[in-house]
Amino acid sequence: MTEANDGKPILQFQDVCKCFESGGGRLWVLRHVDLTVSEGQAVAIVGPSGSGKSTLLNLAGTLDRPTSGKVLLGGEDLSSLGDAELAALRNRRIGFVFQLHHLLPQCTIWENVLVPTLAGHGSGEQADARAQRLLERVGLGDRLDHRPGQLSGGERQRVAVVRALINQPKLLLADEPTGSLDRAAAEKLIQLLIELNREEGVTLLVVTHAVPLAGQMGRVLELRDGTLRQAQIE
Repeated sequence: MTEANDGKPILQFQDVCKCFESGGGRLWVLRHVDLTVSEGQAVAIVGPSGSGKSTLLNLAGTLDRPTSGKVLLGGEDLSSLGDAELAALRNRRIGFVFQLHHLLPQCTIWENVLVPTLAGHGSGEQADARAQRLLERVGLGDRLDHRPGQLSGGERQRVAVVRALINQPKLLLADEPTGSLDRAAAEKLIQLLIELNREEGVTLLVVTHAVPLAGQMGRVLELRDGTLRQAQIE
């Protein structure tokens, strides 16, 4: 069991278990996981391959449902919501950054960043202004008309971060965000995520194998054998 109670909770796992059906029967990936992430925290989850880190992140992002137990976002029990409600919640309150940027190759950087706003009902001018500000913040204000193929790997990941933040989410989830980058680009992305956590006030939950990334988060947890515990980063 691992919990923290600094500030108002934004994400809570309460006795969460997750299993998948396989040819040999049930495969238990998460076992009785308790977790509280408070608003504004930067949390890293480390662990060996196959330990369930991505499964945990998918549950946090409402992309999957637990076999048992509860996942709460902002105090709301996600099990009470239908698929359409969860999709709307993801769009408004959660941002995602993955190992691969998943940018649309046929679209410009500007268009890629604004894709998540198409499902919302906010002001187009406000979204445009925020996109401009964030792209300038990450050093890409002069690349708006470029397409992903014209950018480096690190630049594409920075675009993915801006896209994840465009709807002003309360929670930013990152799954191995530096996994496809060289060391220099990875270090720049790590610093960017930490700075945006502070500047935007967005809660950051990262799963990673990268010790340098984990070590710079405010809190580091280890997932092993389906259970979550405090980690020691040297």
